[in-house]
Amino acid sequence: MLSKRESMEKQARFWELMRQGASNPAASAAVGVARQQGNRWRRAAGWRIPRSRPTATARYLSLDERLKIADMVIARASVTAIAVELGRNKSTISRELARNAAASGRYGPYAAQKKAEWRARRPKAIKLSCCLELRDFVQAKLECRWSPEQISRVLAQTFPDRPEMQVSHETIYQALFIQGRGELRRELHRCLRTGRAMRRPRGTLGPGQSPSITNMVMISERPAEAEDRAVPGHWEGDLILGSNSRSAIGTLVERSSRFVMLVHLPADHSAQTVRDQMVKAIRTLPAALTRSLAWDQGTEMASHADITLATNMKIYFCDPHSPWQRGSNENTNGLLRQYFPKGTDLSVHSPEHLAAVASEFNSRPRKTLGWATPAHALELLLAGPQMPEAT
Repeated sequence: MLSKRESMEKQARFWELMRQGASNPAASAAVGVARQQGNRWRRAAGWRIPRSRPTATARYLSLDERLKIADMVIARASVTAIAVELGRNKSTISRELARNAAASGRYGPYAAQKKAEWRARRPKAIKLSCCLELRDFVQAKLECRWSPEQISRVLAQTFPDRPEMQVSHETIYQALFIQGRGELRRELHRCLRTGRAMRRPRGTLGPGQSPSITNMVMISERPAEAEDRAVPGHWEGDLILGSNSRSAIGTLVERSSRFVMLVHLPADHSAQTVRDQMVKAIRTLPAALTRSLAWDQGTEMASHADITLATNMKIYFCDPHSPWQRGSNENTNGLLRQYFPKGTDLSVHSPEHLAAVASEFNSRPRKTLGWATPAHALELLLAGPQMPEAT
């Protein structure tokens, strides 16, 4: 009597011959079984020739590979030796054994193959439709304007022992963008930074003009300590403009912590107004956090010398058409457009509203901070070793 393994091997060979055009008697004789056995295999398959199993790829193990793994496990071969024999990464073999070994510790290749085929079935119900607690958490954070990646990382940190409460950022995007996967309320796409209901390639903005400002000190002369973000107190700043450039909000970003301050510009964004409001905002900071400020060559900073005189904060100017020299601020301004859309009147926002937006923004975890919040990062900086005051 044939063993289960021998029967499976003969059946696989039988179907391979049938796919090549052999008749049932010829295929049965070639694999060493009676014609009636071939008919039983065909009847069980609905008299249809099943599709061949996927061949080995860089991603999936085949049945033949699993049979080889089982043989080498019985021979007490190491994971490394099995990986070398199959031409696979040893982590692939290690995961295969950990995932598909029985409770007794034995590895069954046929059971492993069935499990793999079951896991590969499509379509699948995603976690957001199966776990209401997870869906409510994701929707609440989207309403707080968190990005899908921020939500995914915080879920992993908050629920490390609950895999049902962990989801990838791509799954969240698919639930928002792809029809048929509407596990999240469709209007929540407006909470994304782009506000779009579909994915689009990012566009680029043309360079603007760089007006001349007297007595500028270029960013190339900024202290080297500002480059690696190791020393706090170095800032980047700019304006975000409203409709027809008639209104504006000043933005300041601390390079080490990515902490954001919003400067209220009530009437206009002339050099005098920007000077007065900048001085007012900077004076709320500890002296150790007022080392330098990088700005582009906009005319709103024509009174930069007065700001430095009043706050002792040195101001450095970026080269023309070089926004990457203040990349943290550029990135932040893009994120802030979620709160202050382009083409709107920014003068309607009160100082209290700007403070609330900055507080919400500083309470969101950031990937660049290891998923800490800017507020927490700044708190750690201020509570750390005694910082020398800015000179």
